[in-house]
Amino acid sequence: MDIQKVSEEIMRFMRGNYKLDEIPGKYYDIDCLKFRQGKKTILSINIHEKHYDFQIIYGKVERKKFEERINEFPKTIQKLYNNSRALHDGLWMLIRVDNLKTLEAVKQMILIKKKPNRKPFPKENAVYADCGHRCDLCVHYIGAAFDEKFRMEIGNRINRIYNKNTKDIKLIDTKEEFYKKYTPCEGCNKGGIGGQFDCHQIKCAKKNGFDKCINCAKHPCDKAHAGLPPEIHTNIIYADDVTWGILPYVYKQYGN
Repeated sequence: MDIQKVSEEIMRFMRGNYKLDEIPGKYYDIDCLKFRQGKKTILSINIHEKHYDFQIIYGKVERKKFEERINEFPKTIQKLYNNSRALHDGLWMLIRVDNLKTLEAVKQMILIKKKPNRKPFPKENAVYADCGHRCDLCVHYIGAAFDEKFRMEIGNRINRIYNKNTKDIKLIDTKEEFYKKYTPCEGCNKGGIGGQFDCHQIKCAKKNGFDKCINCAKHPCDKAHAGLPPEIHTNIIYADDVTWGILPYVYKQYGN
């Protein structure tokens, strides 16, 4: 279904390129998701059942950049741009998106609005699992790259995401609390989480006759991720929580 693919692709794009807070809100009586840097909204997506409306506002600088490239965009977007209202705070555009082709054009418009500011974790000490994910960025990993403070930071970020993203949750501050909440993992060659080879990626690979997820003919696939699916949502998720608690579990986000 195209709308589902649009939902997943825009979240991968925004999170992969930008370090922004994801704030739910309302556009009149319509649910929306705003991507913000501080109090400035970079992109707002109005959520409908069968399509999304992408709200983008261009100032003078962005308008000049877009107009220099306007012929690169579909006629529908050129027409929408030319017919959109210019207010005191910029040119407001509301772009209907229900397929990946239109989304690709909108992604270019977002890149004009703001340059990517996402800086991934360094790879000097990267440790890779049989599924291609980075073990060293996983909350469960206690292998060669284990750092207690780093691991607790990841754990608290994940804790916040899965507890309705509130800032006032009880933080994990002792090793005992950490191990009580997160089962240790020394890596795939030591049996994976809890030594049981029980992650869904490896189970799926073995079911399909492969020893490793990355050796599977279908890899990468939709199962090659863990945690929250990359979909448009209506919960608050802060930029740093995305960095620490979501992107490490998205295949190749911090990978090869």
